[in-house]
Amino acid sequence: MLHTPMAARGMVSAPHHLAAQSGLAVLRDGGNAVEAAIAVAATLSVVTPHLCGLGGDAFWLIHEPGRLPVSIDGSGAAAAAAEPALYAQHGIDATIPRHGILSACTVAGAVSSWQAALEVSQRWDGVLPLSRLFADAIHYARSGYAVTAPQADAATRLLDDLTGQPGFAEHFLKDGAPPAVGARATLPRLADSFERLAKFGLDDFYRGGLGYHIGAELQRLGSPLAAEDMARHRSIRRRPLSITLDCGTVYNTPPPTQGLASLMILGLFQRLGVDEADGFAHVHGLVEATKQAFAVRNAHVTDPAHMTIHATTYLTDGLLDRLAADISPDRAAPWPQAGRPGDTVWIGTADDAGRVVSLIQSLAGPFGSGVMLRDTGILWHNRGASFHLTEGRQNILAPRRKPFHTLSPALAMLQDGRVMAYGSMGGEGQPQTQAALFTRHVLFGQTLQQAVTAPRWTLGRGWTGNDTHLKLESRVDPAVIEALRRAGHAVRVVEPFDTLMGHAGALVRHTDGLIEGAADPRGNGSVAGF
Repeated sequence: MLHTPMAARGMVSAPHHLAAQSGLAVLRDGGNAVEAAIAVAATLSVVTPHLCGLGGDAFWLIHEPGRLPVSIDGSGAAAAAAEPALYAQHGIDATIPRHGILSACTVAGAVSSWQAALEVSQRWDGVLPLSRLFADAIHYARSGYAVTAPQADAATRLLDDLTGQPGFAEHFLKDGAPPAVGARATLPRLADSFERLAKFGLDDFYRGGLGYHIGAELQRLGSPLAAEDMARHRSIRRRPLSITLDCGTVYNTPPPTQGLASLMILGLFQRLGVDEADGFAHVHGLVEATKQAFAVRNAHVTDPAHMTIHATTYLTDGLLDRLAADISPDRAAPWPQAGRPGDTVWIGTADDAGRVVSLIQSLAGPFGSGVMLRDTGILWHNRGASFHLTEGRQNILAPRRKPFHTLSPALAMLQDGRVMAYGSMGGEGQPQTQAALFTRHVLFGQTLQQAVTAPRWTLGRGWTGNDTHLKLESRVDPAVIEALRRAGHAVRVVEPFDTLMGHAGALVRHTDGLIEGAADPRGNGSVAGF
């Protein structure tokens, strides 16, 4: 699939075709890019329940012509009662379990980010009610959706860990086994929660009846989260991080996300002088830039309230020059760091007024904590598992502290006037995939869909264990794979179109109003425009 869809009035790129249609329908009804993005996110909460939902977090970048982009931090902090001593009582003294009620220790901020984005939308005279934005999500949750292969695969892979979690088997298994691909699944209580939010407003999730029920059930199950933690949560508007390149300015989300790493990779790569796509120099250069950026990220990025050095320090010319000088053009640097697995969704929308949204939303890992709240039909995320419990670590658990996030949507304002929104699921792979897409399309002139479809790589991310290999799809030129091995990279070749590489997407809006879109053939996504 190398054809790049084009349209003039509006476009959506989403990792599920039904969600893309939900966003397009809102645009056709006169909705704007923010309203369309919320409709997409709501539908994805139902048809890709293993990836995102009301019980997760989200981050936004919103472009409006004539204004600087807006960044929204829709991440939740740890509960007031969440501290290492609580886990020590359960015999846990190093890392928080990835599944179970003790991994459900941070507030879910996605719904609050929708509210903050709607406040931007209101300035654009956004008028569509929540009942319209949630209409498709409610329909699919109540009437049913077809289980996708990624959902079935995730449930099979994690079956032993998830089967015993509260509410999981009841909602996501059939006779104790994952449903078959194409099986019809329903989430009626989630439909009830969407209907309640449409009636009482999004704030009900935190400071109304829904928030009370969420907090009460989490407490009953043994989570440190309580209704009081829900009530004190607010999303935050932050100034996005940015880096100016020869081709334009690229934006990403600030800490606690790894947006800094995404921008550093591009800044370092520009300094390497690579002039050809997908050869050894391109792949090696981006991988080595990734190592430098991840070393900074791992040492410094955390809740911004706990950072001693501002993230912009690492985007200065002097520091990037120094780090780029340490990159060998033909030898791989050592790479012992283990990867962070993660699943999420990236959403891009654009409307006919030139407004563009880059949104990412997640449950952290596949099916999050695995804890399904029966009263509300909400699956809770496990972002708290990225905290450490050992004193002296960068992301140490503390009451009301935000965890580190791999989530980081990207947006670029290019010198020729184009606006590009792009992103991917994939934990450690997100900034690497972003760099591959951006350099292929913007620097080396590949079409948008070609840049998304082309074979990819990821350093360090694996579904299980501490895999630190450089994983490349088998479609990568064998000569490039061999050259990477000779340069000292620990290479592992994986299947073509492996979902391990994430599900990416992109939109580009041209100065004449033309919009191009791309979706990833590795997933179930599509582009919809009119």
